[in-house]
Amino acid sequence: MSEQDDRSRFEAVYRRTYEQILGYAVRRCSSPEDAADVVAETYVIAWRRITELPDGEAGKLWLYGVARRVLANHRRSERRRLTRHTELTDEIEHFYAAPSRHSEPHGVNEAMGMLADGDRELLALALWEGLDPGEIATVLDCSRNAARIRLHRARKRFAKALDKTRPSAAGFASRPLIEKESG
Repeated sequence: MSEQDDRSRFEAVYRRTYEQILGYAVRRCSSPEDAADVVAETYVIAWRRITELPDGEAGKLWLYGVARRVLANHRRSERRRLTRHTELTDEIEHFYAAPSRHSEPHGVNEAMGMLADGDRELLALALWEGLDPGEIATVLDCSRNAARIRLHRARKRFAKALDKTRPSAAGFASRPLIEKESG
């Protein structure tokens, strides 16, 4: 088969099966974005393996099998990401949270969830990878000074987000510890 024949065949299969494969992914993914990624990867594999793609109904079933494997890989990847996120939040709490017997460990997870991806990545590079600002600058392809400033700002945003997740002691600080007796 020529490349043009392969392309025509792929386009026909895509048009015939797209809605079904998308529905399969949407029903199994936690977000529309994840479903779109699964579908896209499924069709990338189909294109790469076009010579293995059966004709007719068997082709649709073959695509379901590919989508199932892509989804399994996606879920494994997601579990690894969540595990790394949990490890990072544990480390951040260990290094940055003020020790308190009243501290709420879940507040760190919530605070990390409030941060932009870029801030989480900066904190991960500093804590997980143990990189200094110069090394972070190399990874991010920016100046050392820019990396230092970004890391400083990420730490400040994390601290603010962490404050939002924990009960404020501000109301208690303004009250005297012992009420004076009138009389």
